[in-house]
Amino acid sequence: MAVGALALTLTACGGTKWGFPYRADVQQGNWVTAEQVARLEPGMTREQVRFILGTPTLQDIFRNDRWDYPYYNKPGYGEEEERKFTVWFDGDVLVRWAGDQMPDRQPFEKSDSGAGSAESAPEDADARKAAIERRAGPNTEVEINPERTPAAVIQSQPVSEPLR
Repeated sequence: MAVGALALTLTACGGTKWGFPYRADVQQGNWVTAEQVARLEPGMTREQVRFILGTPTLQDIFRNDRWDYPYYNKPGYGEEEERKFTVWFDGDVLVRWAGDQMPDRQPFEKSDSGAGSAESAPEDADARKAAIERRAGPNTEVEINPERTPAAVIQSQPVSEPLR
């Protein structure tokens, strides 16, 4: 009877998902948000696009005018997520872009906030400053007075002959 109870207990424990074995999350590619996509404009240079979107995961040597930004996430437990985004250049100038619907959140945020969607109006400087102060509070500890700040003095060194 004890053997039967032990077998039943072990069977019950083995049939449920208790998180064992551990399955690591697998994230690959570039995380591109709707806010980043909204900042793209035709006529931007490759450097400007790289600054906004990051270095592309795929740069095809046979199609130098195209950059691909794929993203793949396979959580240990849960549904897989896959997105693709592509930009095209004519020479060094951005001409068009296309891709899947991009989230308006960063991966560490739990849900979309709606703040980074392409439809949202850009904030002005006062609204942005007010939002920062609401989150962090006013910064009253820092005082910058250019009249009291000593300027750095750099002594010039005599130029010597270069080594040959």
